[in-house]
Amino acid sequence: MKKIILFIALGIFIASCGEKKEEKKDSFEVSRTKSADKKEESAGVPVDLDNKGVGPIKSVDFASDVDTEMAARGEAKFNAICVACHMIEGRMIGPAMKGVYERRSPEWVMNMILNPDGMLKEDPIAKALLKEYNNAIMLNQNLTEDEARDVAEYLRTL
Repeated sequence: MKKIILFIALGIFIASCGEKKEEKKDSFEVSRTKSADKKEESAGVPVDLDNKGVGPIKSVDFASDVDTEMAARGEAKFNAICVACHMIEGRMIGPAMKGVYERRSPEWVMNMILNPDGMLKEDPIAKALLKEYNNAIMLNQNLTEDEARDVAEYLRTL
């Protein structure tokens, strides 16, 4: 009887030392790391610094130096509402924000913040971005012009 128990224990020990198989999960995972092989925007979304967009903002004049108080308020607002869809350096639901003023005019950025519905209906760049990002619409966050200007100032720091 002792030999049978010893034999069974030895068999269990040997079976447990076998190679473990990694289980694959069929769930959705979001990675917030930057992927070097993905382009930030495809050739279908043009760079246009002359387009001011559709909305209340007709002119934005940035001072030569960043207003740190305004940028701090903008960073707080960005972290509260924008990070759900935008990362600084990588694609997510929406485009990366780093270098946005190398691709868009300040007026366009502020009009997109303040009037995303109108921009998505009428602006060709906003329409192209909508298509590029799988029809994920930017929701209106109902910011004031001052709050949008704070966020715009913060985007200058990226």
